[in-house]
Amino acid sequence: MTAKAPFSDLNEIRAALANLPQPDSEALAAAQARNGMLTKPPAALGRLEDLAIWYAGWVGNARPNLENLQGIVFAGNHGVAAKGVSAFPIEVTVQMVANFRAGGAAINQLLTAFGARTDIVELELDRPTADFTEAPAMSEQDLVAAMAAGWEAVDPKAGLVVTGEMGIGNTTSAAAIAAALHGGGGEAWVGRGSGVDDEGLARKRDVVDAGLALHADALSDPLEVLRHLGGREIAAMAGAILAARHHRIPVILDGFICTAAASVLESVTPGALDHTVAGHVSAEGAHSMMLEKIGKEPLLSLGLRLGEGSGAALAIGVLKGAIACHSGMATFGEAGVSGG
Repeated sequence: MTAKAPFSDLNEIRAALANLPQPDSEALAAAQARNGMLTKPPAALGRLEDLAIWYAGWVGNARPNLENLQGIVFAGNHGVAAKGVSAFPIEVTVQMVANFRAGGAAINQLLTAFGARTDIVELELDRPTADFTEAPAMSEQDLVAAMAAGWEAVDPKAGLVVTGEMGIGNTTSAAAIAAALHGGGGEAWVGRGSGVDDEGLARKRDVVDAGLALHADALSDPLEVLRHLGGREIAAMAGAILAARHHRIPVILDGFICTAAASVLESVTPGALDHTVAGHVSAEGAHSMMLEKIGKEPLLSLGLRLGEGSGAALAIGVLKGAIACHSGMATFGEAGVSGG
């Protein structure tokens, strides 16, 4: 079951970002108390303890289970891909969507391995966004529709959401968004993405700088940054992360592109990402810098640069371990162990 987005224009999206649910304070306190009674030295499980307590607060259960896990892969096409910013042609987006639906991609294997389902959302693949070096990537209607599609893709009963993406050219779009939100130009934020050569890397940097220059007057507003420089799948990830916050569903963020989408929300409302953790830091060079900007420390560092939600899916295993220890371990009193 999905929930219809409560917005139909940018002002209503801003309103949704201004009225964000907070974690359950009673569950949070009870989880912290339970953690202090478990049969281990204080802080012996490191970040696993913080993860379990964070999760308990958002789901409102001091001794939670991790169930009904949802992975969502959003797919969109980018007009800026015509500038030769990717190592692959735009047709690959459609082909990979077919692969996702057939269960043949890496994300299918990883989500299945950790007990999550894979949902695929295609966003007007036959109508790429405009080339942002020539015009705004999306109209306001396009942006709102994409964010609404992301919102409506989230299962309100999910116990965890992972968002991933597919879209040839989207590392260029993500780099432009990061530069507009956090400062710097193509040199600071553009990486090799799908594997472009040195000439392609220089071309990507020039494209990002051209987009920043063209839309400079609109880039003080993070939602306008997303509209002018983003893609439908990036906007949909932002909508899904926002929906998860309103449903109080924890989210594991994926790589560079997902983090760019999340950064838009955090730039509008600081604290908008409190219900999220960073699953990993990718091999895309500027990803670590963007994570620092939004105050997220990654759980994993494995040199991944695939996208699709792959790094976030792997991090489900870390969260599962954290919750299993928190909810399954005995307390000192239950185990009859001295020292509690």
